[in-house]
Amino acid sequence: MSESPSKSIHQGRNVKRFREMLGIKQEALAYELGEDWNQKKISLLEQKEEIEASLLAQIAEVLKLPVEAFQNFDEEQAVNIIANTFHDEASAYVEQYKCQFNPIDKIIQLHEEKIALYERMLKEKDEMMARLEKLIGG
Repeated sequence: MSESPSKSIHQGRNVKRFREMLGIKQEALAYELGEDWNQKKISLLEQKEEIEASLLAQIAEVLKLPVEAFQNFDEEQAVNIIANTFHDEASAYVEQYKCQFNPIDKIIQLHEEKIALYERMLKEKDEMMARLEKLIGG
């Protein structure tokens, strides 16, 4: 049983998991991280076991998640907890620990945030196109 403490959390894989759960593409994350980033760099980042703290904080801010989500989430441990929790008395457990928020409200909130992100991206694209047209036009 001493295998868990020595097992490290794969932060890059966690970034990928949470990014995908939020429905954010690698390109969109790269865009939000700045001009030094692109889809390929995000792909490479998601393969790294450990990510620099400052970069992890930046990613957490973009995805609106706590840094600890990337540092502490262990899928195998979560699966074990779920497997050991839900059994014949699962309905009693669910009654005891009801959700304190409406999941549909949370989904709507996430979609609104994604829409706001895409609107910002479109606005910035339009501004960039206007600057380019101005440069080309003289």
